[in-house]
Amino acid sequence: MTKEIAVIGAGRIGSVIADMLADTGDYTVTLFDASSQIIAALQPLAGVMVQQLDITDDAMLAQALHGKFAVLSAAPFYLTARIAQVAVEAGVHYLDLTEDVASTGRVRALAQGARTALIPQCGLAPGFITIVTSWLAAQFDTLHDVSMRVGALPEYPSNMLNYNLTWSPDGVINEYCEPCDAIVDGVMRKVTPLENVQEFSMDGTRYEAFNTSGGLGSICEMLEGRVRNLNYLTIRYPGHAHLMKFLLRDLRLAERRDVMKDILEYAVPGTMQDKIIIFVTATGHKDGAFMQKSYASTIHGMDIGDRPRTAIQVTTAAGICTVLDMLAKGQIADAGFVYQENIKYESFINNRFGRVYAQG
Repeated sequence: MTKEIAVIGAGRIGSVIADMLADTGDYTVTLFDASSQIIAALQPLAGVMVQQLDITDDAMLAQALHGKFAVLSAAPFYLTARIAQVAVEAGVHYLDLTEDVASTGRVRALAQGARTALIPQCGLAPGFITIVTSWLAAQFDTLHDVSMRVGALPEYPSNMLNYNLTWSPDGVINEYCEPCDAIVDGVMRKVTPLENVQEFSMDGTRYEAFNTSGGLGSICEMLEGRVRNLNYLTIRYPGHAHLMKFLLRDLRLAERRDVMKDILEYAVPGTMQDKIIIFVTATGHKDGAFMQKSYASTIHGMDIGDRPRTAIQVTTAAGICTVLDMLAKGQIADAGFVYQENIKYESFINNRFGRVYAQG
């Protein structure tokens, strides 16, 4: 028997989530979006229905969720808490992709006493990066340092930012502006975004990585007291952080995020030629020896339903689809708040959607 799923947000990621789920034949998906233009432009696979919906109207949203097994939010982060609230009241499982720390805190509060599961941060970072880091950390008797690095990058950068838009500009700006969680010398604290710039090489290419907000998820809480240093860094090509600091700080566009978004959407082209880099390094003691273990992967786009999809679309959609699939199969808790770090890496990577991450 197929399960009925609501996907909120029919943009770059939401449309791929809907197609991935429907392609299995195990899920019937209704894809909702507030924009009539986005809805009109969609060409969904069989098994996906599309519907325009004012997501800010709680009564209409509740009606849309009625009878659904789960709702998956691919909407902007500032709508997360509203959708989660309605899902709890409707008795529907809730999953999202948000990187926003404050939004996740509100979802966690809603999960207290909920009869359904609330599972935020189910994408790439946070999401899979949290799961793989938890798996690496469990291989040590004692931990010293953990560094989590993730990048969604163009294959062929050609502007001074060395960047193309492959992800929500709202999400990119948010992670560059908000305080970042970290553990420094054993103490959980906030650090400044776009700082702690590090350079490294992988497969002959130079990259930089720097502090950004949201990618850690809740793993700081899990590892506090167990690790000396823990941080999350976004990977870009060298020079990107310097120019972003000029725009956001010197020109004060962090205070005018709507203007920054307009600039990015107007001047920075998108691309279908992208790649995802995942690079996690952990050091600590195992059987009395001081050791380092790393996880490194580069993932490229692929076809889904005979349509080309970018690497960021595929990895982000696969993350939330995997968690939903595990929920439907009874492999994770079906009530209350579900932490990404409690999802088993082996079960995730062997899932039919999670196998996307094995290509790297």
